[in-house]
Amino acid sequence: MAQVQRPLIIQSQLVRLCCPLKARRTPSSVFARGTHDKRLHTATVTDNDIARLASLPLHPLKLADLVKHGRPPLTTSQLLASANFTLSILPARLAHRIQSLRNLPFIVVSNPHISKIHGNYEHSLSTLLPWAEREVATLEDEVIFTEVMADLVQTHANTISILARGFLEARKYISPKDVTRFLDEHLRARIGTRLIAEQHLALHFSSQPHSEVMHETEENPGFIGVIDTKLRPARIVEHCDNVVGEICELKYGVRPHVVINGEPDYTFAHVPVHLEYIITELLKNAFRATVENGKEREPIEVTIAPLPEELPENNNGCESDDARPRVNNTTQGTMDIASQRFTGKTSAQASASDARILPLAHSTPGVTIRFRDRGGGIAPETLPHIWDYSFTTFNDDQASHTLAGRSSGMDALNMISGPGGEGAHSLAGLGYGLPLGRAYAEYFGGGIAVQSLWGWGTDVYLSLRGVGTLDE
Repeated sequence: MAQVQRPLIIQSQLVRLCCPLKARRTPSSVFARGTHDKRLHTATVTDNDIARLASLPLHPLKLADLVKHGRPPLTTSQLLASANFTLSILPARLAHRIQSLRNLPFIVVSNPHISKIHGNYEHSLSTLLPWAEREVATLEDEVIFTEVMADLVQTHANTISILARGFLEARKYISPKDVTRFLDEHLRARIGTRLIAEQHLALHFSSQPHSEVMHETEENPGFIGVIDTKLRPARIVEHCDNVVGEICELKYGVRPHVVINGEPDYTFAHVPVHLEYIITELLKNAFRATVENGKEREPIEVTIAPLPEELPENNNGCESDDARPRVNNTTQGTMDIASQRFTGKTSAQASASDARILPLAHSTPGVTIRFRDRGGGIAPETLPHIWDYSFTTFNDDQASHTLAGRSSGMDALNMISGPGGEGAHSLAGLGYGLPLGRAYAEYFGGGIAVQSLWGWGTDVYLSLRGVGTLDE
């Protein structure tokens, strides 16, 4: 394919999306600067636009949707198909988020932080509306559309921390139950929206020549966009161990050591940035509990156990002991809905189409990873609340310290950059770690389970589904 001139903002996205952890050398300021180099064409967003887009036929997003265009480098037709698929999904998703925000009490939406998020969604929708009645037909169109995707990703980089502070300030005007219900839905929808946009960005960069980008596709042959088909969990554990361990040692002067058991060479297909965030949160909690319980000489054991091969028909009719609704590849539409505007397919038709083009049909189903520490366990009175957004229980002094960006020594291990561009310490003390980690795990059919032995330690079981062997 012919090389096309690309704006700076989309050139820099690939490094963060696709490069190995050790190769991320381009500073975030590069694409932050790019957002001001060129004004995107926008259209005015009206209430009628939002209502119309939110009423479009809905289609559940599946992992198959992310890999169905094949392995990069994509042909011109495949790349345009990826752009049009992305365009068919995102406007309706953004409209749903705007409506959800507007359904909050007016005094809550009036909070400057929450109002800013509402404005960000309207801005992103305004950059997509000029494409509403057209398709991406040429490579030149695709480059402009990719610039729109890069702007969307950058605009919503700090959504979680901004929302957290907004709800913390407005906690007197909305119940903790309503906040949790809203955030559970909103954060899961945000994961999907960001994943769709970043997937096309990654496919674009791995399919089009970019001499300025410090990345070669040949170095990562297992990637399909942001999905690593040869993801080795042990490597992610080692990386997170180094990051969390260094911070722990700086704060406490000591650090526990991590022992990896099971099958450390096991690989499967998943989204590495999701796994990196989850493991960072779990290790952060384990390190902190172990050191503060005086057991820093005791190892933190991480056991990697591949899930056994299971025929699809064996999954039918299985019910979980967990009364809370589970998310899997076929029922995901209840929490993460997308629109198929261009194709007009029904869910059944989409499944049949995906089955013919899945490039990962023989991938193993997934993995369970156990994290075991001797940190004294979780107090019985605390255990029922570990999945709550803990800002709902903050007193005024704690809230003011958090809003001012000051964290105590107890929050030292929270000073870690969050997922999707959240800045360092932006989520510190807001209690979003475990709930958000669970959202990432459950997004494609996994989950997190906690077993605490009070006075001794804690076992955390992280289960993840692979991209292949999808439930159709």
